[in-house]
Amino acid sequence: MTFTLAISYTLIIEEEIKKGNMIMKKQTIAVTIAGNDSDGSAGMPADLHSFYARGVYGMGLLTAAVAGNTTGIYAQEVMPLDFIQKQFDVLNDDFKIKAVKTGMLANKKVIDCVAKNLRKYDMGKIVLDPVIITKHGNTLLDDDAYQTFLDQLLPLADIITPNFYEQQKLTGLKLESMEEIKKGAEMLQNMGAKNVLMKSRHDNVNQKVVTDILLTEDGKFYEFSKPFFRTDRVNGTGDTLSAVIAAELAKGKTIIESVKIAKDFTYEAISHPIEVGSKFGPINHLAAQEDIK
Repeated sequence: MTFTLAISYTLIIEEEIKKGNMIMKKQTIAVTIAGNDSDGSAGMPADLHSFYARGVYGMGLLTAAVAGNTTGIYAQEVMPLDFIQKQFDVLNDDFKIKAVKTGMLANKKVIDCVAKNLRKYDMGKIVLDPVIITKHGNTLLDDDAYQTFLDQLLPLADIITPNFYEQQKLTGLKLESMEEIKKGAEMLQNMGAKNVLMKSRHDNVNQKVVTDILLTEDGKFYEFSKPFFRTDRVNGTGDTLSAVIAAELAKGKTIIESVKIAKDFTYEAISHPIEVGSKFGPINHLAAQEDIK
């Protein structure tokens, strides 16, 4: 009975739409090109949490999947290239995508495929979250994949959001002073990225503030600071920051506005920890959604 009523209601809605009596709200669409984390804390799940929290319809283009929980990652699989390609084709065939962000791209062949399709299709603004080295300093890409990232993907970025260790890898600098950090940002811009967000390190328990540095396309620097919040519930922070930037760019916000909102959102998610799992848990997107309008 309930199923029959649901079908009848759907048919009525469709008929009213055809008659022009109901206007559907057009949704802004953003896509994450990333791996799926089975515990929902990082990767594609964190991106989709962020998109929806910022009022953007999120879609996922799957490149890999990992079997993990808050204690670690125990297995992973990279998606076949023809499957990744098919996702690009079907999404672009049906949807007008306003922004895309990249995450885990796994290897040279996947990076080649993604770069080729970002050149082929207009998917709006491109937010490049490198996922080269983890926030703990562990390398994720081999040398061939890394070089392909530099040659094929980095020049396509409207904004790149490397963590501290990725900045060191990309620039070859120690980044021990503000002068060096700004020099590093300029180096990344010279490599092809239009805008560069140099995320601050946050592994010193004695630090008081976390300050990210943005270099915009016109050569100006901006600082975004928040208090340091000590917690081990930080899985997905980088994913969230870059995903919110993508969501805001999709809605037509400027780079500066998008980064500010993303910084505020991520801080609220970090500073309202939730108990999920036994160790390095996720940040709190729900709290951020409520606090950041």
